[in-house]
Amino acid sequence: MEKEIITSQALYGYEHYLYGEAYYGSYKGMRYRVARDPLEKVVFADEAKRQEGQFMVTVWPEPHSFENTPDEKKQSFYFPFTEEGRQQVIECLNEQYFSNKAIWDEAL
Repeated sequence: MEKEIITSQALYGYEHYLYGEAYYGSYKGMRYRVARDPLEKVVFADEAKRQEGQFMVTVWPEPHSFENTPDEKKQSFYFPFTEEGRQQVIECLNEQYFSNKAIWDEAL
């Protein structure tokens, strides 16, 4: 893989996703969404309930928002809902950027 362009600091920390909120970002034509799936507030739930979910990362080309982009233009990937899974999300975002760079460049 080329140089890492989306880093751990670019995303919210693991605990943020326990509140049932997604994180949205973009990088040079690639938009992305990171969320716990299912998207629900589990911050006050027991540990077993918190770990039932998984990270879902979705990428799509600019210019539209997640809600206004047709599903066929989106790609989603799933990872364990752990700190290690959050690191896998970052690796996935970087891999998607470099492997589909032509799509993102065209979106600009």
